[in-house]
Amino acid sequence: MKKSLIYVLFSTVLFSLMEIALKSAGNQFNPIQLNLIRFTLGGLVILPFAFSHLKKQQRRIHWSDWKVFGLTGFLCVVISMTLYQLAIEYGEPAIVAVLFSCNPVFALIFAYLILHEQVSRADVISLVLSVIGLLVIVNPFKLTDPLGIFFAILAAATFGFYSIMSQASSLRVQLDGVVMTGFTFIAGAIELLGLILITKIPPVATRMRSIGWLKPFADIPILTNVNLPNLWILLFVGVAVTGGGFAFYFLALQEGGVTMASLVFFFKPVLSPIFAFFLIGEHISLSTMIGVAIIIVSSLITLYGYRIDAKANQ
Repeated sequence: MKKSLIYVLFSTVLFSLMEIALKSAGNQFNPIQLNLIRFTLGGLVILPFAFSHLKKQQRRIHWSDWKVFGLTGFLCVVISMTLYQLAIEYGEPAIVAVLFSCNPVFALIFAYLILHEQVSRADVISLVLSVIGLLVIVNPFKLTDPLGIFFAILAAATFGFYSIMSQASSLRVQLDGVVMTGFTFIAGAIELLGLILITKIPPVATRMRSIGWLKPFADIPILTNVNLPNLWILLFVGVAVTGGGFAFYFLALQEGGVTMASLVFFFKPVLSPIFAFFLIGEHISLSTMIGVAIIIVSSLITLYGYRIDAKANQ
């Protein structure tokens, strides 16, 4: 349990800085372009560790493994994280951070349906409290960015599904979280690059520009504004947050299961507003503080339930 908690701690801190880092990048990058860059960098950072793990396991990557990476990469990078980037583009970063933290709710549902994992009473109570806390923070009666919220909820749902599919695939092909994460990022980045190149085909780009909601996705840039002044933010988002944050998350998932890994997204809405207050001066409202308090209680219930289950299995 101690090792999984350390993984949760590192992942939570890195993930809680995500929206602040993306906000610092401003409007200099297309959201799909930024998604491609950060997952390419994140994958390249994790790959050496992935190869080291493969060597220890005396395991090689086979063509059948790439089929798995293609699926998890598409779910994570192309679908979930693209929706996440769009949510930040159209919504408020703090609200997106909180809503995305709902993905454990979807993950536990998918874990029950796909992996047939048992959901304890503590899990149910914790999830209900977490949702209440998130609703208090978001305050649905005063919504100002419905499109951003819509994308954030879709991102949370698809990431929850991806988490379970990645865990199931990891068990099936006998690969740990670091290996799965590294190759998933590379596969997803390749798939996303392929889609970006399609948007650059003149007839396709012209057609997309003629359709209102597709216009922002026509002729998506790849290296525009990738320069020395922006290098630090790209490295931080790609190497630290994306590479490190996801690697620690899936190590926590592998070591402690869905319930333990879910703590990352229970604590994230607690730390994100605090980091935003001290680093970029964002105001913390009373509703946010009340919601954070509710989420802390729900997280403590999850930890208590996990300890009871661990003792029962000894």
